[in-house]
Amino acid sequence: MPASRRNFLRGALAAGVLSRLSSAQPDAARTVREELWYNKPAERWLEALPLGNGRLGAMVYGGTQVERIALSESTAWSGAPATGEVNPEALPHLEEIRRLFFSGKYDEAQTLCGRYLPGHAKNFGTNLPLPELQLTFGTMEKPTQYRRSLSLAEAIAYVSFRSGGALFTREVLASNPDGVLAIRLACSEPGRIAFRMDFSKGVLPSTVRTSAAGTLTLQGHAWEHMHSTGHDGVALQISAQVVTDGGSASAANQAIEIKDANAATVLVAIGTSFGGAIPEDLCQHALRDAAGKPFAQLRRDHVADYQPFYRRTSLDLGQSAPAVRRQPADVRRKALQNGGHDPELLALFFQYGRYLMIAGSRANSPLPLALQGIWNDGLASSMGWTDDFHLDINTQQNYWPAEVCNLAESQIPLFHLIEQFAKSGRTTAKEMYGAPGWVVHTVTNPWGFTAPGSPGWGIFVTAGIWIALQMWDHWTFNGDIEFLRATAYPLLREAAEFFLSYMVAEPAHGWLVTGPSDSPENWYITPSGGRASESMGTTCDRTFVYALYTMCIEASRTLSIDPEFRLRLASARAKLPPFQIGKHGQLQEWLEDFEDAEPNHRHTAHLVALYPEHQISPRTTPELARAAEVTIERRMNAPHWEQSEWGRANLVVYYARLLKGNEAHKYLESLVASAADDNLLTYSSGGIAGAEQNIFAVDGNTAGAAGIAEMLLQSQADEIELLPALPTAWPAGSVSGLCARGGFVIDIEWNNGELVSATILSKHENTAPVRYRNRFTTVTLQHGQKVRLHQESFVSKP
Repeated sequence: MPASRRNFLRGALAAGVLSRLSSAQPDAARTVREELWYNKPAERWLEALPLGNGRLGAMVYGGTQVERIALSESTAWSGAPATGEVNPEALPHLEEIRRLFFSGKYDEAQTLCGRYLPGHAKNFGTNLPLPELQLTFGTMEKPTQYRRSLSLAEAIAYVSFRSGGALFTREVLASNPDGVLAIRLACSEPGRIAFRMDFSKGVLPSTVRTSAAGTLTLQGHAWEHMHSTGHDGVALQISAQVVTDGGSASAANQAIEIKDANAATVLVAIGTSFGGAIPEDLCQHALRDAAGKPFAQLRRDHVADYQPFYRRTSLDLGQSAPAVRRQPADVRRKALQNGGHDPELLALFFQYGRYLMIAGSRANSPLPLALQGIWNDGLASSMGWTDDFHLDINTQQNYWPAEVCNLAESQIPLFHLIEQFAKSGRTTAKEMYGAPGWVVHTVTNPWGFTAPGSPGWGIFVTAGIWIALQMWDHWTFNGDIEFLRATAYPLLREAAEFFLSYMVAEPAHGWLVTGPSDSPENWYITPSGGRASESMGTTCDRTFVYALYTMCIEASRTLSIDPEFRLRLASARAKLPPFQIGKHGQLQEWLEDFEDAEPNHRHTAHLVALYPEHQISPRTTPELARAAEVTIERRMNAPHWEQSEWGRANLVVYYARLLKGNEAHKYLESLVASAADDNLLTYSSGGIAGAEQNIFAVDGNTAGAAGIAEMLLQSQADEIELLPALPTAWPAGSVSGLCARGGFVIDIEWNNGELVSATILSKHENTAPVRYRNRFTTVTLQHGQKVRLHQESFVSKP
């Protein structure tokens, strides 16, 4: 065996593979707070454990006879850029449709919307699942003492079991610095590692070849027929190289066979042609560099890269009962579903959401988190949804925890996508609406699709504003003036130019309104008894336009530019419709007080004024806040509420903003218990929105984490509020490293439901009011300075 391989394995063993054998057994310190663990292998995708390096994804099953690792990669997309995706009949019929709506002819207007507005998704595409890497082991005695786990503190999956008197262990990690998936197999007895490595068939056209050097290579294309032409998509390559300590490696029929090894390391590299790259070169470079390091070094570099992000924030919501905390994660989740109390599982869910964000979206990621993050179960991509970027809540929820949960860098790939579709959105604005600026509708892809989809869900004209709120958050949380000047403000300003041109005066009051547009994805009953989804002046559109104009006004003041444009925005903002309360006491979703066609609908788009916006709150607009709560109650009390993972997460943040911690906690528990599977990944339920079975969607995990943060800290009201929605179920606890607008990092401790202390660190010179219940103080801090507050630090406001 070449010296380089000897060194590779010798270094790994010297670094302590054997020292980890004992730690592979259940350990209370690791089990309780920072890992998911199980006492049996996964049989389903939603039982496997996710790993990711911001681009390459893996789902580890942990089998004893066959280890299955489902592979994915964020740029493995079908489709291609296209032209002519805007319906050429849209602009000529726009004014006619508006006149029909304004004259109360909703049914006729709806018909014309369906006929003339939807775009042509000629080659939209989808992210596609890659084949599984499979390791098939030789015959062994029945395994005992089985354990598999995912360490959130290390971002490493572990498997261990005993067989034939020997202890077998595996470690699997997805390294961002080295760009590979690394699988380490070891045994307490020499010569016991033997397996056959191959790829599953998969859904992509591909070929497989082997080399005498122990490398298995799959080459193919991300082609499919449902969402694209069937011959457009990236070229891709997967290369898996085995490095053994002792034993032999040989090429078999589309497989590599390992026999009698003391230990082995499998390195997996994936490359695609996205962005003009050469897949073969990407894989060769990654494997060459990774194979030049011992596994111990790969592991150290991976942990050193990952942990600084993960360790920024910690959470303690109190201890679960000892009998509960000793159980595997799947048993604990089921117990929660049956009414159990497990605050440590909820704290684990919070850190799991942060873990998934780190694993799926890094500063060097080529694309942001899609509907399924960087993972792919093959279900969303093979139905009408596609595994794409949904801009009517899902992509937004993917990034809700980024700033408050201290992972601001994770947003960088999202900002790159926004910049990209803003370019193609200029064409859509001009061709569809005859307006300057840019616009994007409900869904987009890496190829720049910005045209609308079908009525009911796809004609959502303020989708671009909603996702651009993430840019504004990045500015308000971090105070990066250069980011505001060079990135955020130019994009926001151009979006505002579009809406200044696009919006029209509604004849009854002279209000400036959008439309025709969806209130995604709900329908209403027209005066004739029909059903319609499009209208003029939806509440969610009004909310986002108000936010856009306000952001631009504040940015122009901060940057001391565009005074005339600022005046235009202020004038237009003053003409937006007011929020209205309907006959049921609910917040109206539409300009008119229509009845819901589907009272149990999962979407509540008009409540964006409550969260993520701050245009409705119980302190500043109590009547509207109550109307928002009535809206929630009516949805939840309607028969057969359409449960969805993101819908439950919405309820957590809504009630946190309503300052009702017990209600927020109730829906947080229901999110984990009833919308997450045994691996705690959230899913959209079968039977809803066209899904035939439960389909993984990462938004419930990420938005759930954001919801927990929102219960403990808020800063949207020009003040920092401590423990705004603390539930009685968490009487004692602590959180560290949450972020607040204004550039503050905050640690909080509480006991008996009361604040004990809060430490506020400022990332730059700033002053902020701080609220605890109805008492206040003000902090003024220099860069890097911190202050510690206690109950007596706060006084009642005169």
